[in-house]
Amino acid sequence: MLLQPLSYVIPTLSHDYAEWHQGREDYALWYIEITEPTLLEYLNSLRKYFSNFLFQPNIRQFHITLFVCGFLTEKQPILNDDFSIAQFKQQVQYIIQQQFQSFKILTGNLQSFDSALFIEIFDFENSLSKFRDLFSKTQHEIAPLQYLPHITLGLYNQAYHSSEIFQTIEKIHQKHFEIHIEHLTFGYYKAKMIQGQLYAHQQIHLGQL
Repeated sequence: MLLQPLSYVIPTLSHDYAEWHQGREDYALWYIEITEPTLLEYLNSLRKYFSNFLFQPNIRQFHITLFVCGFLTEKQPILNDDFSIAQFKQQVQYIIQQQFQSFKILTGNLQSFDSALFIEIFDFENSLSKFRDLFSKTQHEIAPLQYLPHITLGLYNQAYHSSEIFQTIEKIHQKHFEIHIEHLTFGYYKAKMIQGQLYAHQQIHLGQL
């Protein structure tokens, strides 16, 4: 949910969240890696500017989440947020069969969810939805009902009032970028490490127009 006026952000707490991961280790997703140097420089400058507001350590690579799969397992899924290697392989086949081409998206303004700071993404060609529709054939997504593509800058470390966040955002000279997407990445992060590193498992390269 987007951060609303006259409200407080929801902070991330530094604990194990065992009730969520239940001992499982690798949380898998499809995502788009951010590799453009000028965009990375801008994102890093924003993360540094807002560092006092954000949970630390904050080392996860900048990316756009495309589809949240769940906890990766080589066995048959048991819990509703388990995701098997067999399901992943089926998703890969769906992408290959469709022969998707590379595409472009645009970055928008700096925004805030009630729990995280982010850069909005505009997908005027509706390319992201096409991939998401394919992925959903093998797995019900473990995510909010409404998909809003974005680049997360970080999670909040305290329950700041929304006015403080909005006022700080207003001070920023914002920039906008075009991103050329030539591949998708399937990977995971360690569930016990908050805002920890993303580990790429496989890349799917898209055809060139």
